[in-house]
Formats: sequence, structure tokens, C-alpha cells
Amino acid sequence: MTVDFKSLPDTARIWIYQSNRSFSPDELAEITRKTKEFLEQWTAHGTALKAGFELKYKRFLVIGLDQPQTATGCSIDVSVHFIQQLEKAYQVDLLDKLNVSYKQGEFIAYKALKDFKKMAKNKAVSLKTIVFNHLVQTKAEYKDHWEVPASESWHARFF
Repeated sequence: MTVDFKSLPDTARIWIYQSNRSFSPDELAEITRKTKEFLEQWTAHGTALKAGFELKYKRFLVIGLDQPQTATGCSIDVSVHFIQQLEKAYQVDLLDKLNVSYKQGEFIAYKALKDFKKMAKNKAVSLKTIVFNHLVQTKAEYKDHWEVPASESWHARFF
């Protein structure tokens, strides 16, 4: 069952999928429709899951699941399959967690982890650079610790 992402409790489980490029307005509309359809049918052992999503910065698909209705291994596998379908349809990477997204002004940059490490070493980015911490697991963490200075994230170890 799809619900408004904002209505999910702070304890909701969060999955963040970062794209290696921005989506066009048409792609965003299609992804919105497809994600709503997927969440409407998403179940765990036949029980509908209460989930919502949002698309941030034309680049991040964030799916939230109300925790009392815990997803099982099978239902998580189904969600990963859905994400893989999006990857194929739009020719993007959404599952590669070894890449870093960060802000350059209002622009969202996307780099391979090894390139980000080099940038940190060469001072092309700093501890003040706003990064996206995809290790957050709950909606509360997402709200408070997803978009943070590198100094407040796992990225700090590269400086």
C-alpha cells in the first residue's frame, strides 16, 4: 500500500538509490508512476507493506517502509528486482554503493569512490563539502544525517 512519504513515521526503514545521472522531467514522471505501482503491489508473505517514496534532486529514489510491517528477504529481493528494472529501462546505475554524490553549489556531483578519495587528497573537496550519506537506515536518520558535511559522515576518513 502506497502512502505519502511524509506520513511515514521516523522509525520507517529507508533505502536510498542514487543515480549516476539526473533524470529528465519525463523520466521522473515515469519513475514516479512505476514506483507507485510497485509499492501498491509490494507484499511480505501476502501482507501489503505500508511504503512511500520520494525523488530528491532529480537523482535519488528514496523508499521508506513502515517498520511494524517488516519486509522479509523475499520482499526485499522483489524490491531490488524492481530497482534493477529501473536501471535497465533508464540505463543508469542505482545499486552501486561505491560511488559518492556530493554538492557543488546547487549541482549534485557523482564520482567513483577512488576519484573522491583523490579529490579529498588534492583538496578539491573539503570536510565542509556536503555529501549524501547513504548509510542512514531510518527516516529520522535520513532527515538529519543524509545530507551533511563530509566531516559528519563516513566520508571524513578520506581527509
